[in-house]
Amino acid sequence: MNRNDELFERAQRTIPAGVNSPVRAFRSVGGTPRFLARGEGPYVWDADGRRYIDYVGSWGPAIVGHAHPEVVRAVQDAARHGLSFGAPTEIEIEMAETLVRRLPSLELVRLVSSGTEATMSALRLARGHTGRPKIVKFEGCYHGHGDSLLVKAGSGALTFGQPSSAGVPPGIANLTIVLPYNDVAAVEAAFRADGDAIACVIVEPIAGNMNMVVPDDGYLAALRAICDRHGAVLIFDEVMTGFRVHPRGVQGLVGVTPDLTTLGKVIGGGMPVGAFGGRREIMAKIAPLGPVYQAGTLSGNPVAVAAGLATLALTEAPGFYERLAAKARALVDGLEAAAKRAGVPFRANAVGGMFGLYFADRVPSTCDAVMACDKERFNRFFHAMLDAGVYLAPSAYEAGFVSAAHGDADIAETVRLAERAFVAAAR
Repeated sequence: MNRNDELFERAQRTIPAGVNSPVRAFRSVGGTPRFLARGEGPYVWDADGRRYIDYVGSWGPAIVGHAHPEVVRAVQDAARHGLSFGAPTEIEIEMAETLVRRLPSLELVRLVSSGTEATMSALRLARGHTGRPKIVKFEGCYHGHGDSLLVKAGSGALTFGQPSSAGVPPGIANLTIVLPYNDVAAVEAAFRADGDAIACVIVEPIAGNMNMVVPDDGYLAALRAICDRHGAVLIFDEVMTGFRVHPRGVQGLVGVTPDLTTLGKVIGGGMPVGAFGGRREIMAKIAPLGPVYQAGTLSGNPVAVAAGLATLALTEAPGFYERLAAKARALVDGLEAAAKRAGVPFRANAVGGMFGLYFADRVPSTCDAVMACDKERFNRFFHAMLDAGVYLAPSAYEAGFVSAAHGDADIAETVRLAERAFVAAAR
């Protein structure tokens, strides 16, 4: 028995299914999860000392690679002064100023400790601001594990075939209107039927939790117009896409301004940091300024914020996002060519440093189209790549991530190894 097997067996004695987040369990793809011991640049090493080219990147935060010296130094410097105070610190202001400068839609911003906490708080704020109870979300979009949001959710909920969760009271679920992604007519119909009760529309402006699905041209602008017409709040969940696909997020990429934005992942640089912010008029409803309560003992933790600020500073280097996008494009183009040579129906797509892999004849634009992809072929491909030393997300319903640390040689090696993996997938 290798070390990964030993650790998994041990973990299952004290941790549900041996993991602290469902998709890590490998139940969708089968096999034993890799217990990672360290990371450096574009690589991770498991408990058996085996190295992998990593395209998970802690599910997106590792945009500059693992253990970047400047990020590690920032964490060490901050930790020397204390780990947590539960009181205001100057570095919180620096983070808020950085976010407001980089995302013009943010007039005020509050720091929290996770993306889930950010979206839960944004929903409560939208309801408190409008005085309305209902929310609109989209099939396959995952916004964290808040009760209102675990209705036809993406991420692990899709992976395990559970589009909603036990423990969510029907009365809460009934306040969530779930619509198909990329279907403007469905949104218009929902507002015609229930517009006076809808507080907000929350959307992943590029979905990353049903694999990567990009919005159709004009889709996000249409959501903006519908919300304006009915007085609803438009929330962009940029926990995954914020500073990952563009220096100003998807909102900067497409030129659509939401009322509220939720952030996470990259803004923590691998440490637990989230944020939500937006129009001053709405954010002024948050306690202690207003009646919408939100609090957190570790919000704005100085060590975590130091990691995020150092990461964001590195992304401001000239040409950073252009180089990142070129790496991701080289990867997906190379994988498509390799699949074609192997005679396997396969498509791939990339935006910025984020990509999607689809065992299908075309790039999907809806949750149903993603679900129709060949999951069993993905599973065979995943294991062939893992055995060859490439670490991909262990689910056909998750996006992948390239970092600035991935070099041309890493991309070329990945494509070379994929040649054989596609053959294995075809069997």
